[in-house]
Amino acid sequence: MSGLFGDWDGSAADARRVQQRLAAEVMLRDDAPEAPRWLGGFDVGFEDAGAITRAAAVLLAADTLQPVATEIVRVPTSMPYVPGLLSFRELPALVAALERLPHTPDLVFVDGHGIAHPRRLGIAAHFGVVTGLPSIGVAKNVLCGRHDPLGALAGEHVPLLHRGEQIGWALRSKVRCNPLFVSPGHRVSMQGALDAVLRTLRGYRLPEPTRLADRLASRRD
Repeated sequence: MSGLFGDWDGSAADARRVQQRLAAEVMLRDDAPEAPRWLGGFDVGFEDAGAITRAAAVLLAADTLQPVATEIVRVPTSMPYVPGLLSFRELPALVAALERLPHTPDLVFVDGHGIAHPRRLGIAAHFGVVTGLPSIGVAKNVLCGRHDPLGALAGEHVPLLHRGEQIGWALRSKVRCNPLFVSPGHRVSMQGALDAVLRTLRGYRLPEPTRLADRLASRRD
């Protein structure tokens, strides 16, 4: 835990301090391989009324988007849900799932926010900083910020803004579906995050890495 959260004392107030410190380590430029071989998709669900955190990891071949490995990790939930502090609840299970994959992903997609977060350290950004992996946040709901209205066509996108700064994108990934909120996590640029998500859409609302991870994380078998 200390490797993920530094000198965190376990309190919500100190978690916010840790977020601010780690946010300064986020790198917002494209630093992933130009032709990645492996993509990773990550999501979290809960069991036993939230007592167990269930993390799902999917490894995909980047050229075909076909899954080549899946892992599910269950660990006791160590922190209650606190808005804006999701990574302190979910990150230990996610990192454990990553460590079980047969290959390290060249680029990671996490169900959640990257820098589209009040302190610019959503779970995808936190995951990227502590693992060193290029990461992108793909969230189903906005956490902070506003955006202009979106067009109805798949692929339409507009900047997501917070306090005068672009923190991500609102993306219409599928016709007649609510938008996704895409943001860079670490070692990925703003435009690079959007482009990577667009490349991995296959007719569903979610891009393939998080779509497959979402299916695993929500199952109970």
